[in-house]
Amino acid sequence: MTERSHEPSLDPSLPADPEALLALGRELLVAQPFSVLVGASLDAFKPGYAELSLPLTPQLLQQFGQAHGGVLSYLADNAMTFAGGSVLGPSVVTAGYTINYLRPAFGPRLVATAYVVNAGQRLAVTRCEILSLGEEREVECAVAQGTIATLNGRPERGSASVRDPRAGS
Repeated sequence: MTERSHEPSLDPSLPADPEALLALGRELLVAQPFSVLVGASLDAFKPGYAELSLPLTPQLLQQFGQAHGGVLSYLADNAMTFAGGSVLGPSVVTAGYTINYLRPAFGPRLVATAYVVNAGQRLAVTRCEILSLGEEREVECAVAQGTIATLNGRPERGSASVRDPRAGS
């Protein structure tokens, strides 16, 4: 991982205590039904950084016996969103990301580490590396870069001020 010139600051709406921040992150993770379904866990969470992992169970494999690309994509997306959320605040979404699959992912566990490259008031640019942890070695299997956006100040879904342009008048 590349050295960063400065550490991002924690969003003031989040707890400053490292243990309380990790506990809050874990609460947010278990509020996501899909994360629970795949068995994801938040292993580290601090300003500008998140580490997310999951067991690579048979249900998460594709036809060649390796991790399905969607599983790697989920890990990158969620890890980057947690990292971005630590500096933007808890109401964030992924605005977009790219992922490159480097090698097949085998092994009992996948680990995604994500960090903030740069953050403003509404957007954070993040990077992520995903490792496949085997019994004897770690293999870097994917890398990703994404943009995380805050939802603060935006209309809620279903609000009268939000109109789908495809819908009739």
